[in-house]
Amino acid sequence: QVQLVESGGGLVQPGGSLGLSCTSSETIYSFHAMGWYRQAPGKQREPVATLTTGGIKDYADSVKGRFVISRDATKNTVYLQMNSLKPEDSAIYYCWCKIWDYTNRWGQGTQVTVSS
Repeated sequence: QVQLVESGGGLVQPGGSLGLSCTSSETIYSFHAMGWYRQAPGKQREPVATLTTGGIKDYADSVKGRFVISRDATKNTVYLQMNSLKPEDSAIYYCWCKIWDYTNRWGQGTQVTVSS
């Protein structure tokens, strides 16, 4: 059973930066893709940034140019560096992966709050 553990959420002022990490209990080499979703109160969960095994990155239009997704396969970890944060980026951020059998796995979520 794949387990994803996120860390790095918190409170940051508008314009600030925050980094998230997600470590898998299994090797990420076997995953088709990993990434990050977020869900704000009263809204649906939405993709933020994804990264395929082949290295293809995709970003939501709202975060392009501000967020960067990366990975360290030796540590079974995917990262999300968030810069120039805005209040509308406030949400619970979930780590996601699509494992070898094309099913989805989710982390428990980490809260990101952008507020002055």
